Amino acid sequence: MNMDASNRPICLVEDNPADVDLTLRAFARRRLANPVHVARDGEEALAWIPRWSAGEVLPLLILLDLKLPRIDGLEVLRQLKGNSISHNIPVVVLTTSEEDKDVEAAYRLGANSYIVKPVDFVKFVEVAAQVEMYWCMLNTPPR
Repeated sequence: MNMDASNRPICLVEDNPADVDLTLRAFARRRLANPVHVARDGEEALAWIPRWSAGEVLPLLILLDLKLPRIDGLEVLRQLKGNSISHNIPVVVLTTSEEDKDVEAAYRLGANSYIVKPVDFVKFVEVAAQVEMYWCMLNTPPR
């Protein structure tokens, strides 16, 4: 992994405390080097944009749930991809929704990937491993 990428955070946008815990445990089990920043609703996620504009390190990746309180995930995605500071940050939708309309909307709004969350912890760890392998090790991120 290139050293620059290992210092950049992964941003997790997830309101379900059990899913936050599951994600953090899955990454810990994989010994993920990147720090993980958590926003628990869409408003908290969008509050990152002015911080990044002010010079805070851009994340390597954003993991975004769609079903969020205050501002839903599709609106968060629209605003992230519509902002010049965040439009190149890869966004992986990680959600329980398998609805075609959500998948289509997410890609239309600029999602880089769409993953349906597995319920089982072992399968979830496998998904976390795949996300880490591709997005944190293989993918070359924008600077």
